[in-house]
Amino acid sequence: MARKGLGGRLQRGARLARTGVRGASGLAGAKARQLAGRPGADDDAHRELAANLAEVLGDMKGAAMKLGQLLSFVDLDLPPDVRNVYHDALAELRDAAPAFDPAAIDQVLREEYGAAPETVFATFDRTPLAAASIGQVHAATLDDGRDVVVKVQYPGVAEAVRADLRNAETFRPIARLMAPNQEIEPLLEELRERIDDELDYQREARYQRAFATRYAGHPFIRVPDIVGDLCRNRVLVSERVRGERFDTVATQADEDTRQRVGEIVFRYAFGSIGRFRLFNGDPHPGNYLIEAEGSAADGGVRVAFLDYGSVKMFTRERYASMRAVEESVARADRGEAIAALRDAGFLPKTVRVDEDLVHDWFRLYTRPVLAAQPFTFTPDYAAEVIRSTTDPRSPYSEMLRKLNLPPDYLLLNRIQWGLNSVLGRLGATNDWKAIRDEYVVPDAPPATPLGKLDAAWWRDRDPEIDPPA
Repeated sequence: MARKGLGGRLQRGARLARTGVRGASGLAGAKARQLAGRPGADDDAHRELAANLAEVLGDMKGAAMKLGQLLSFVDLDLPPDVRNVYHDALAELRDAAPAFDPAAIDQVLREEYGAAPETVFATFDRTPLAAASIGQVHAATLDDGRDVVVKVQYPGVAEAVRADLRNAETFRPIARLMAPNQEIEPLLEELRERIDDELDYQREARYQRAFATRYAGHPFIRVPDIVGDLCRNRVLVSERVRGERFDTVATQADEDTRQRVGEIVFRYAFGSIGRFRLFNGDPHPGNYLIEAEGSAADGGVRVAFLDYGSVKMFTRERYASMRAVEESVARADRGEAIAALRDAGFLPKTVRVDEDLVHDWFRLYTRPVLAAQPFTFTPDYAAEVIRSTTDPRSPYSEMLRKLNLPPDYLLLNRIQWGLNSVLGRLGATNDWKAIRDEYVVPDAPPATPLGKLDAAWWRDRDPEIDPPA
């Protein structure tokens, strides 16, 4: 049944609280049974709970549904069978979430265009291709015959998302207890800015155009361009891309294709940061489409990257700070690494911590490029990274309470967890250090055949589009 309204702050808060308590109890029970050596118990109960989570979070849309999308693919510290139950149920929030009331969607389009969608577009399919957390996507064609997709923001979703954020702010005292040195207000402000960004489709259109321009003609990466004169505050129109969903490729494609897709995803994420200081912070699998064999310059598959509602451009100063931390950790220079972390704002000036633990924790996060190469991403590694931060029994737990997360790193954590899980599902194996170096080390040679294609594209590209980071 199509959703007609999203509810006010109190209603949404109460619904989230009920669902959260039930979900937390179920997940805690699963973890306890794992520790007791009975990981497979109560499978039916987990299936019922997962289905309930998917229904409630999908129905609520907004930030609540974004949480469900995150849970649908990150590798939580649970027994694999239990983890898969939640992944399978919540995957619908990426690929087949509940649609919104067609009349309400039609009203948004009329308000934005001053006309019915059939007047604006040559054809408009009222059955959505996909329904996401902030809006849903419809297929359409333009008068010149081009196929496009039209993303329409749900009516009332801005108020609903901001209500979710205000509900989240009530956990400020608990956050203070968990991380007494964390500067909460800058993090909340960064979260508010990112949420406002995602609600502003004009801003999203500008960033999608920025990525599309930078990757125009790329041999194996595609970013669909926007149709600028049809974009509005609550409507975004862009080129339509056809391809296989990530989940299909991860479970059904051959090994060579999975490895190729994994390398392309890695190159897109780290290449965008390393070359442009641009960062797309929404790495969930629903935002990847894998185009058919022959779509790439070398005859292989090409990956299209969708959804630019959560983009950040780092200043040169912040980018230099990030690189200083990464380089000192990579050299295993503990003293230099601690100094770089203090300069970056992770370690308050007056706080004393176990420097070995801090150093080890950052090396865990960067293991894919520090370990002996080639390195294989796995669900277990993805879960280990999350566990190191979230499990109170983690050896890093007490140390992490003393750290401060600079606001600029909020999105980086999101993509770190997401990429680890996405690449883990593919079993992606490569010399990630050499690939990463292509984007951050001057004159580093291409590490793979895809690297050679990428390097040739970069050499021939007009540098006026965007200077190197």
